[in-house]
Amino acid sequence: MFGQAKPAEAALDLQAETAILVDAKSGKIIYQKDIDKVLPIASMTKMMSEYLILEALAEGTITKDQHVPISDHVRALSLQVSLSNVPLRQDYDYTVEQLYESVAIYSANASTIALAELIAGSETAFVQMMNNKAEELGLEDFEFVNSSGLNNRDLAGNHPEGTDAEAENMMSARATAQLAYALIRDYPEVLDTASIPEKEFDAGPDESIMMQNWNWMLPSIVPEHDYEGIDGLKTGFTSAAGNSFTGTAKRGDMRLISVVMRTETRDDRFNETAKLLDYGFNNFSYTEIAPAGYIPEGEELVPVVSGKEKEVKVSSTEPLETIVRNGEEDLYEPVLSLNAEYLNENNNLVAPFEAGEKVGALTLSYAGENEEDYLFADESVSVPVTTDAAVEKAGWFSMMMRSIGGFFSGIWNSAVDMVQGWLS
Repeated sequence: MFGQAKPAEAALDLQAETAILVDAKSGKIIYQKDIDKVLPIASMTKMMSEYLILEALAEGTITKDQHVPISDHVRALSLQVSLSNVPLRQDYDYTVEQLYESVAIYSANASTIALAELIAGSETAFVQMMNNKAEELGLEDFEFVNSSGLNNRDLAGNHPEGTDAEAENMMSARATAQLAYALIRDYPEVLDTASIPEKEFDAGPDESIMMQNWNWMLPSIVPEHDYEGIDGLKTGFTSAAGNSFTGTAKRGDMRLISVVMRTETRDDRFNETAKLLDYGFNNFSYTEIAPAGYIPEGEELVPVVSGKEKEVKVSSTEPLETIVRNGEEDLYEPVLSLNAEYLNENNNLVAPFEAGEKVGALTLSYAGENEEDYLFADESVSVPVTTDAAVEKAGWFSMMMRSIGGFFSGIWNSAVDMVQGWLS
């Protein structure tokens, strides 16, 4: 990403095998370390399960108060106290909302599978949905083999069909950040639940369990890890994955997403996340490069062909903002880019078009020494540029007269050039 590490970045000394820090609004990467190395992701897997659960709720496939059947496999798995679980009974009613909360707050593995079975009919079918959704979202370097993030061996022979008995979900830090970015963008309500420090789970008659969030950076769980602005997102641990964490925090108008993978201890995953987030909040700011209505000087009027008017004024509809390394504000310049579909071979707008027609975008040119990188290859910071007025298509008579005028203008110009040639 960066041609040469800045002093603050070099001083991080991040103790994680891979890591990434991203602006949640634009997808701009502001720190990276071996982000395309593929590793086990453990329970960070559940971000994809959460995406599909929230999508099913949004589409009405399931409802929050819907009863969730508990299969024999889910019941048995829920009683394994060595794994993260809430105990589930087959003679008691659990709603989608209850089980979803146990997934998002307590990383409950059996609850995740129960919801997967409800949505897709089987965990096998749900895993196919996970991989399909990852492809649809444009994630890179991923393989989902189960819905929970456990190693398949922990599923006691009940792992999804077509997956290896020792397999584990795999992703790169880049792909994990891409998933978190898409989840927060498409279903921001995930943070309403992920930010709950603890909540009681009604497991059955006279039976309850207090679910304490595994995200120790939330307030009042483990005070030394409290972090201002943190409200998500997902921890992960298996023996193969080590300790990992996808975090997100917001301060002012800036939200950051961080991923650390394979830290040594539970504490380390939060300590290293705090380093990353501190680096972002201390060294970058959201900056307005151009206000709404801005167009680079001299480009406000765009030539029009085949229209009743020969030019039209264009302007940006929103302020052009981006996350900027402190001190580099003057290295960004707005650039007007017109959509090819509206242009002829001479780059003139072709009439007719309406007022407010989106005919281009205002993008950014960066003159700094650090190459800018985004989570997705086709991403960039831009705002729409629209026409300020409508231009109707000119009638045949007007077009003919323009052609005649153009013809005689050409003859006149040629004659002038000839005379000037004689005189010289």
